Parts: sequence; C-alpha cells; structure tokens
Amino acid sequence: MTRPLIPLLLSAMLMAGAAAADTPQRSITVTGEGRVAAAPDMARLQAGAVARADTAEGALAAMSDMMAAVLEALKAEGIAPEKIQTQSLGLMPLRPNRNDPGVDPLAVIGFEARSEVAVELTDLARVGPVIDTLVKAGANDISRLSFDIADPAGLRDAARKAAVADALASAKLYADAAGVELGEVLSLSEQGGGMPRPEMAGRALMADAAVPVAEGELQVTARVTLVIALD
Repeated sequence: MTRPLIPLLLSAMLMAGAAAADTPQRSITVTGEGRVAAAPDMARLQAGAVARADTAEGALAAMSDMMAAVLEALKAEGIAPEKIQTQSLGLMPLRPNRNDPGVDPLAVIGFEARSEVAVELTDLARVGPVIDTLVKAGANDISRLSFDIADPAGLRDAARKAAVADALASAKLYADAAGVELGEVLSLSEQGGGMPRPEMAGRALMADAAVPVAEGELQVTARVTLVIALD
C-alpha cells in the first residue's frame, strides 16, 4: 500500500522550515568611537579659608571673618549670587603627633575650622584675576579648578554620529576582507561616556591673568556597538 503524496510533501516542507528556523542569522558585531573637541566656555573654582585657634569658638570666628571677606570680594567682582555656593563647612579638634614621646594622642591642642565655596565663571579671561582677588581677600585654600562646556548636547550628538560612522566603516572593511555583503543594522547600542573631559594638549597661558591659567580643550566621546546582518 502506497503512502499519500501530499502528507509526505507537507512533512518535508515542515522539516525544511524547522531547519531554516534553526539556522542562525549571520551577522557581524562592531564597535565605533566618535570624538569631538571644543574649547571650554565656563570654569568652576573651589576656594575657601582655613583657620586654627585654641578654642572652637576662636577658630570658627576667625574662619567666618575670612570667608566674609572672600564673599565680599566675589561680590565686588560682579559675580552673581547664584554662581556662588557654599560647598563645605567643618570644625575639627587638633591632636598632638602620635609619634611624640610622652604625649596623650587623644588630647586636644586646638581646633581647625574650614569652609569652601564653589564659584562658576563664564568669562574665562577672569579666572586668573578672580583667583588673585580671592587670595588677597584671605582665601588660603584653593582646592580645585575645572573647565566645562555649558551646553554639550550638540557636541554629544556630533560624537554619536561620528561613532556610528566609525562602526559602519569598520564593518565595511571586515565585510570586504571576508568577501561578504552587509545587510541591515539589527541593533544599535550606546556604551556610556559622552561627558566632556580635558585634553592633554593645552592652549597658551592667558597672558592678562594675574595667575596664569591654561584652559586647554575638552573632548566629548561616544561609543556605540552595531550588530549588522550579513547577506
């Protein structure tokens, strides 16, 4: 007795479909990086005052007088109040050197008070003069100076486009070398990064600044990973 032809054909088609479904999509995975450099247009400066005295009250009063002079100097420079923010305020006991013989390491020999403000400047030519003004006003703790870009969104977008172009160029190179054709992009993902960071090569020192400052350049980076089908 012969088996019907149609069930055999259907069975063969189902087996072929299952085999095709088990065949993985050929693809290539590449990573691209884009970098865009630009001069900073703003600076952040952290400065403050540190005072020591025999008593906590004395240390705090001395530091407060110094910081009042610092804030007044910033006001005289025309810096808007919203661009000045207190970052820290501390009071701590001072203790003797533990290595000194015959001393009580837990004894209190005085107090140290400190405070710090962050100042945002949008005119980079004023960074050096402002530092000079702060020191003359009594600031004895200049802890940090950093440069930034106020609105980096456009630079980030340019870096992302450059990263995608870099990834596509790499994929094309690999495909040509392997003798295959690129198909559609199956997936695209971004890998962190994007924030401005300083470039090693700085620009010339600012000649008109009381304190020489090199602002350099900032670099915005983007990294993407593409998965591209192979035809």
